[in-house]
Amino acid sequence: MQGRGTSRRWLFAALLALWAVTAMAQAAEGVSVRRAVIEPREDGHYLSARIDYRLTPEVIEALDSGVTLSFQLRVQLEEPRRWWMDRELAALELRYSLRYHALSGRYVLVRLDTGESRSFATRGSALYVLGQVEGLRLLGPQALEPGERYTARLHAALDTAALPLPLRTLAVMSPAWRLGSEWYEWHFDG
Repeated sequence: MQGRGTSRRWLFAALLALWAVTAMAQAAEGVSVRRAVIEPREDGHYLSARIDYRLTPEVIEALDSGVTLSFQLRVQLEEPRRWWMDRELAALELRYSLRYHALSGRYVLVRLDTGESRSFATRGSALYVLGQVEGLRLLGPQALEPGERYTARLHAALDTAALPLPLRTLAVMSPAWRLGSEWYEWHFDG
């Protein structure tokens, strides 16, 4: 009798350990929004955020082999209304590309709407800068009513639709390519 209980406890402990290792591995990869705030200034309302981009080994291999990765950042601002649908105040989508130049050994990060590009010696530093959103103007100074409560949402993801066609098919089927944050939502006063 006791041998049976011991083997069940051992099996339970082994399953628990396997679950913990799997959870830690998943937590080490992916995209997550760590913080986000809307800051009022004299000339408008600005977004600052910190996003962690942790690429899977499959995505890193593709990047280091010359595949350009595209990332999108989506921001939504709404005014909650009690008796009607929430009113959308702003919706913004930013797109970035990250590529590796084998000849120079550098990673190049480009903001696609402005063409602004920066070069980095390491992938980690490029991903860190990609995850730093500072002073992104969302609304003008008179767009929000003082004292009113508003809702903001932020989502960041690898854009698999921008991959080359052969990789796009693989990305649809493989969870290693599904790198996107949950919608990060917060409330702020105008």
